[in-house]
Amino acid sequence: MQSRRADSVREALEQMIVTGELVNGERLDEMSLSEHFGCSRTPLREAFQNLAASGLLELVPHRGAFVRLPSLSEMIEMFEVMAELEAFCGRLAARRVTPQDLADLLETVIACEDAVANNDHDLYYIENERFHHLLYKASGNGFLTDQAKKLHRRLKPFRRLQLRVRGRLQQSLAEHRAILAALENGDAQEAADALRSHVAVQGGKFNDLMASYKNSHLHAGS
Repeated sequence: MQSRRADSVREALEQMIVTGELVNGERLDEMSLSEHFGCSRTPLREAFQNLAASGLLELVPHRGAFVRLPSLSEMIEMFEVMAELEAFCGRLAARRVTPQDLADLLETVIACEDAVANNDHDLYYIENERFHHLLYKASGNGFLTDQAKKLHRRLKPFRRLQLRVRGRLQQSLAEHRAILAALENGDAQEAADALRSHVAVQGGKFNDLMASYKNSHLHAGS
């Protein structure tokens, strides 16, 4: 129960940081946040540890927890690596994917379609995350899966932010369909190319993400 509570607190804090409600460099006050969330300090501190592991907080001994955000260039560099990791997963998955993997991936695509129809960003992100984790698993490479999950976790708030850009849900869904089709056809190169394009923030996606990043006041206080 405490762990689930910590997860919900972490997600709420993550959102507060991404939207600029908590600004870069700000010290988090445990007492006020415990009152805000109606929880003890135990799940709050667990949430702090998780956010520190993902790079959104810095825990300073005897001083407390401080919001720490990557610069725009750091974030773009992480997306570049993520794009290549996912492309590699797609290349392997196209050769190793099982019928059950394909069925599970199709299930997430259908759920994403429902989320888009209802303009439900939160549900879309949940199913989007599931789609990518299933893809990592389908690669059949445990070490690659572990590394992809770690970086995915680090980029989670920014991938969520990217999905808030107007029209991005529909575009993301179309890309998921193309990725699934490449896997169904066993086309390793097409799967890799589709995933690289899906994840990389370049061209219009770069400009949109940069605008969203700045507009959310992420650099306030830096």
